[in-house]
Amino acid sequence: MTEDAAKFPAVDPIRAALSASCPRCGNGRLFYGLTKPRASCSSCGLDYSFIDAGDGPAIFVILLADLLVVGLAVWVEINYQPSIWLHILFFGPLAIGVSLWLMRVMKAWLIAMQYRHNASQGAIDRD
Repeated sequence: MTEDAAKFPAVDPIRAALSASCPRCGNGRLFYGLTKPRASCSSCGLDYSFIDAGDGPAIFVILLADLLVVGLAVWVEINYQPSIWLHILFFGPLAIGVSLWLMRVMKAWLIAMQYRHNASQGAIDRD
């Protein structure tokens, strides 16, 4: 990412992540659809070519969604002992919904943190 010469007030990465908005201005949309990044911000024109969230969001989603959904399913099983079809009907869609929402939020958060800390591809200095 090149040095940002524009003057915008700092956007909180958590706020940018929860709203999936531009990490520079906080107004433009960050994604097409669910998690595909746009080419640039429609509001401030920030080029999103620096975006490289990699596998980080998926790891966070696996850990957090499993903890929440499986923990809730185990708690329900211990306290109420519902039949297995009720677990499938309730916790299956819950796991999918939580995972999709968390994937969007985690990806937007990692992108906002990349922007805030001016993260770029690593290089080895061989002078």
